[in-house]
Amino acid sequence: MDVWTGHLACTLQSALRMTNESFANRLGISSRTVATWHSDPDVIPRREMQQLLDSVHEGAPGSVRKRFALMTADAGQAEAAATKPKAQVLRVAIAVVVRADDVLLVCRRADDASGITWQFPAGVIKPGVRPETATIRETLDETGVHCAIRQSLGERLHPVTGVHCVYFLCEYLAGEATNSDAVENVDVTWAAKNAVTRFIPADSIYPPILEALEEDA
Repeated sequence: MDVWTGHLACTLQSALRMTNESFANRLGISSRTVATWHSDPDVIPRREMQQLLDSVHEGAPGSVRKRFALMTADAGQAEAAATKPKAQVLRVAIAVVVRADDVLLVCRRADDASGITWQFPAGVIKPGVRPETATIRETLDETGVHCAIRQSLGERLHPVTGVHCVYFLCEYLAGEATNSDAVENVDVTWAAKNAVTRFIPADSIYPPILEALEEDA
């Protein structure tokens, strides 16, 4: 890598599938520095940090380096495509907020006659707004819970709705879980991580979410 930026460092973290804390430990730095890269993706780490990132990248398994290369290539293509005028794609930020052994869930009113469904807090990412910002803001507006991004879990087109979903594992900071959006939601609750599939069918949960919850248990 010629020059590491905060964005590229976070992409390496995602390729390694590490939390902020574990990635910081791998590099021998504070988790606050990793959090800074997430909040300021354009920042260029100092020379010593560049060397540490080089070492971690070069020492990573081949599968991780390949995943990193694919992720950076996709990002480059997305950046090039962004320079061309096009219609805005609907994107939704999904927050998987953990607190000790629990994860935050909301009970939504269904649009059809199927009744209600349990889901993770989510909200539309408005044009010009970073997904991380939308995730934190929508979680607070919807549930009254303050959270911080721990790591990206990836993106996908939802197999049922076809909406572009962006997933983040988040750390609980403060606030009581309350139903702050009674129009869309029926209830908000903390559910045990190992009981999530009692609320949401396992086959409809994005696999990296289940993996993250298992690793975090």
